[in-house]
Amino acid sequence: MKILLIEDHARIRDALGSALRELAGDAVVLEASDCRQAMRLIEQNPDLHLILLDLDLPDSDGFSALAEVRERYPAISVVVLSGQNDRASVAKALDLGALGFIPKSGPREVMLSALQLVFAGGIYIPPEILTRDSRHTSPADLGLTGPQLDVLALMMQAKSNEEICRILDLAEATVKNHITAILKALRGRS
Repeated sequence: MKILLIEDHARIRDALGSALRELAGDAVVLEASDCRQAMRLIEQNPDLHLILLDLDLPDSDGFSALAEVRERYPAISVVVLSGQNDRASVAKALDLGALGFIPKSGPREVMLSALQLVFAGGIYIPPEILTRDSRHTSPADLGLTGPQLDVLALMMQAKSNEEICRILDLAEATVKNHITAILKALRGRS
């Protein structure tokens, strides 16, 4: 597995690189400190499996970089890692095609669980986005159905799509449809 870590702070790159190697010992972790360097590495390594992308880069808006990567390299999975973890930023990243949004402010264990979920084919959504505004939105306030709330609850526990299928006894297509509805509801509440 080949992973590109795009982060401008060296200490954060070191910590993330260590976490990635802990999760996937055979992983090759490439590092870029800005978008320009990242794009060169992506062009040189078309076999990348995953990109961890910081939204606050010195030479580019992270959302623009995400959109460019998803457009030019749709086969490469992208997970956003950011200090911005408001609902609008999470929804925008997911809408642009990110397979997850991991807040930098979270504990190492949460980051490791979120990355494991993404490696297993799931989408990580930080649970705190449901309580970030003054209305303290609950999952039920999103207008989701009972089965969608069940899927959301398991997603917030960092369960993979496969685990959700097994726990809820649902087909993979049904779980994916529920996830699509959940992401749409989150975007509508941003």
